[in-house]
Parts: sequence; structure tokens; C-alpha cells
Amino acid sequence: MGLLSQGSPLNWEETKKYADHIRKHGIIQFLNIYNKVKDRQRDVLKWGDEVEYMLIEMDEANEKVRIVLSGGEVLETLQEQGEKINPNHPTLWRPEYGSYMIEGTPGQPYGGTMSEFNTVEDNMDKRRREASAALKPNETLCTVTAFPRLGCPGFTKPEYRPTPVEAGVSRSLFFPDEAINTHPRFSTLTRNIRHRRGEKVVINVPIFRDQKTPTPFVENFPEDDGEGARAALPDHIYMDAMGFGMGNCCLQVTFQACSIAEARYLYDQLATFCPIVMALSAASPFYRGYVSDIDCRWGVISASVDDRTPEERGLKPLKNDKYRIFKSRYDSIDSYLSSCGEKYNDIDLTIDEDIYKQLLDGGIDKLLAQHIAHLFIRDPLSIFEEKLNLDDENESDHFENLQSTNWQTMRFKPPPPNSDIGWRVEFRPMEVQLTDFENSAYVVFVVLLTRVILSYKLDFLIPLSKVDENMKVAQKRNAVQEDMFYFRKDIFKGKGGEGVFPGLIPILNCYLENMEVDVDTRCTILNYLKLIKKRASGELMTMAKWMREFVSQHPQYQQDSVVTDKINYDLLRKCDRIATGQERCPELFGEPINRFK
Repeated sequence: MGLLSQGSPLNWEETKKYADHIRKHGIIQFLNIYNKVKDRQRDVLKWGDEVEYMLIEMDEANEKVRIVLSGGEVLETLQEQGEKINPNHPTLWRPEYGSYMIEGTPGQPYGGTMSEFNTVEDNMDKRRREASAALKPNETLCTVTAFPRLGCPGFTKPEYRPTPVEAGVSRSLFFPDEAINTHPRFSTLTRNIRHRRGEKVVINVPIFRDQKTPTPFVENFPEDDGEGARAALPDHIYMDAMGFGMGNCCLQVTFQACSIAEARYLYDQLATFCPIVMALSAASPFYRGYVSDIDCRWGVISASVDDRTPEERGLKPLKNDKYRIFKSRYDSIDSYLSSCGEKYNDIDLTIDEDIYKQLLDGGIDKLLAQHIAHLFIRDPLSIFEEKLNLDDENESDHFENLQSTNWQTMRFKPPPPNSDIGWRVEFRPMEVQLTDFENSAYVVFVVLLTRVILSYKLDFLIPLSKVDENMKVAQKRNAVQEDMFYFRKDIFKGKGGEGVFPGLIPILNCYLENMEVDVDTRCTILNYLKLIKKRASGELMTMAKWMREFVSQHPQYQQDSVVTDKINYDLLRKCDRIATGQERCPELFGEPINRFK
């Protein structure tokens, strides 16, 4: 979740006063890091995954499922039993935005050997069992991207009512503040985004129009003071809080590159895959108890943290603000970083000219300078009084303050000060999958892509505007089967490829044939690649499509786009049985060989 400083958080008016101070020292901190480690070479190819989990309660008597707001206690138990007594514990646990969420990672990063791919699923299985053991008997750990009835009455355990008044953190009509993690960073971000924007965040997701869906689909909100009615669009599902985006779960992978040049190259190449892999991992078709017409959470989470003022969004002429900003802080990348990517930078890039010049004067090249100067057009959103004055030589909190609240499809990560960690990139667009097998498959697929890109010096770059178009397409219902994506054919940079794209799986298989891989690991990898291939071909369903079919065929579904408590209960009970290996689901992932059951 980014920077988790402790201390006394400042409100928006106080935060705004220190914005220039944070930006100024953030740039100094970045320059200090860069100058110390810019020539660093031969770092080992390490990588790791992050899986986000929801805690849910299955109320069998009432056939109702609720999210459980005990993430803090569960996290404390896991840390007490794990890393606090054993620094080499195989799992690490961290807080997430929702008080019903936790994030699990491997205890140590994976290395560069092929056999490591055989341990990913085992570690995810360990995480699931470890966290499940910390729950109450009727509770379970769930890797579902978006809880279908998030924001519906009584969706939390214990039950809380929303507080749509100014004293509330989010002022939401639907999402109670108690569902936000108690760490001050999360409530501060929520309140300051709203105050900076000048109104509540606005999320409108198109409703899926079924046979009996009202036309037009328009909702009335009893506790609304008029703001919701003005913001809600007809034929859309309206949401009004950061929790509707940041309260969803995802799957991410971070890679350590050998050098800064390699990290920049990987950043660019992987950026072109973000929409493709997001569509392949589509897993979130339901919002606030309704069936939507989208399959991915990306636009929802983007709108949920959009702190831009009306001037910055282009709704009013610039008067009090400096920039017209074309995207939310949570969106696709806006510029490539490598020299081979420069010619494909065809998106207007808003930058802080003073910071840009300062970076150039400090020895940073144009492409990296404009990237940082673009991130720094944003204001810091969460400042702690105790963290205002730092040692810029040895700390990086001011830089990370802005770096970690620019939530883009890819993140370019400089090494922390005085650490043995190298230059890293983070791949961020994937939706979390139901089972450890699927999550491992997507992680291994992306890691293998990085190995192939680096080994064969492949070039997947297309104009960045086309990547943005792909991002929009990727979120559509059943985009994997029904939509087209821009994609480069000549990936061998003219080295005899003749513009014919052989396909990703054949390239990965060719790479594997040239590597020394033991039989067990090869079997595991081939199982994973088979899943990805069959999801791409439509032979297997995406999670989103499978969930849609489950709801549409449920005996209580009225063809009215409503996911009732009973439908939700049956759906998540089935999800839990599949995730824990009690039930098979060949339409989702075929019949893989599972080594752990």
C-alpha cells in the first residue's frame, strides 16, 4: 500500500501549506539516491508477488455473507507468529486499505533460478493456510477482487451505518468509515482527497442491462443531501467513496533489475502488457449489489482516488490551480522511460517545469526528469507532523510520499537509501484470482515475460496513446473474447521477424526449451501457461465471466441486474469451496495437476 509512516496526520489545509516543502525535499532525496546508485550494476534478478485478501463471514443460518472488519487483529496475530519471532519466516503480512483486508507476500524475494517457479504456489498456499488459521470458525479468507455487495446495507460484520455528514471521513452514503483500516494514513488519504477535490469522489459504472432492468435505471438515496443525485448518472451504478476502489483486491509483481537501464527497459516493455494481462485476469463484474457492464476494477479505483479539482479536470478555467491534469492519480503511465521508448511518447505530458529544470541541472536525463516532474505535479495527500523535517541524505519519505500516491499501471522504484535493494519495477494492473493455482499462473507468466524480453531483447513498444486505448478496451465486458487490442507484430526489432508475431506462449515455450529446467518445474510452468492460453482463447472463462454465468443461472436471479444477499452467499460459498480445494471448477481452470492437495 505504499508509505506507512506513523505520527500525527495533518488535515488538508495544513497539508497544502507544506506541499511545496515536501516536493522540494522529495526531489533532493531523489537526486541523492540517484547519484549514489545510478551506476550500480549486476544486481541479481529478484522478484516477488503481493496478494490481497478479504476476510469474510459465512452466516449459514441467514444465508448471508459479510466482510469482517478484523483485519487489524488478524494482521497482528500473523506478524506476532511470523516475522517478529523469525526474520526468515516464509511469509510477510501487511495492512491494506480496508479493515477487512490483509496483504501477503513471500518472506524473501524469489531469485533468478527456474526452480523458483515451482515454489510460488506452495508459498501462496502457506499464506492462505496461515491466515485462515487466525480466523474464527465461520470466517474464511477470500481472494475475490470486488465484494459483490460492498456498500449494501448490512455488508459488514460488525454492522455499521455510513456517516454521510462532514464529520465523517468519506461522507459516503454507502461505505461506513469503520470499514477503513485504522492506520491514520488511510483515513487521512480518504478525507484529504475529498477536501482537495472540493466534493466527494464520483464513481459511475454502467449497469448491465438485463431483460427486467428498469429503463432508465435511476436510484433514490434517502440520506442524500443532493450531492449524490447530482453526481449519479442514469443507467449507472453510483459510488461515492475511496473504499469502493481501494477496498478491492489485486495481484501485483515487483522485479529487481540488474541496473537502472534494465529497469527502465522493463518498465516500458511491460507497460504495453498491462491492458492485455488485465483483461486476461478480469474478475470484478459486480458493484454495490448490481451486475455492471464492466469486468475490471481499474476505472472504479481510478475514480475512487481522483483528487483533481474542477479546474484541473478542465471543467473550469485555470484560476487557483497551476495545471490542467488529464488523468486521476491512479491510471495508466504517461511516458516511457527508455531511449527506445522515447519516439512512442505521444501523450501530452504535464510537468512541473521548475522541477524538470532542477533535475536536468542535477544530472538526470530528459526522459527520467520528465517522468519525475510529471509525478510531482500532484500534491502530497498525507503528511505526518513528525515527518516534516528529514535527513535528505539518508531518508526518502518525502519522495515516497508522492511516488507512492501516483498509483499507475507500472511503478519505477529507485532503491531505498543505504539499502542493498536495487532498481525495481512493479507490475500493477492484475485482478486477484480465486485460487493459488491461478494467482501463481499469472505471476509466473509475467515473470517469464520479463526473462524472455531481456534474453531476446524483444520490443513490444507501441505509441503510448494506443496503450491508453487498450486500457479502456480491457475493462469492457468479456474484452478477452469480444474486443481487439493494438499490439506490435515485429517484436524482434527487424531481426528476421518480418512482422509476423509468433504468439507469446510459443516464445515462452521456445525460451523454456533452451533453459535447464527440471521435469517437475517444467510440468508446473506448462500447467500455468496452459491456463493463460485457454483463458486467451476462450476455452476457459475469466473469473468475471464465470461469476456472471453463476448469477444469471441462479434460481433467485430476476434478470433485473440485482445481486441479492442469497445470490451473493451462494456465489461466495462456491468460491470458497473452489479456493480451498473442496470443489472442482473445470470451466475456470481446467484440470491442472495440483501438487499440494
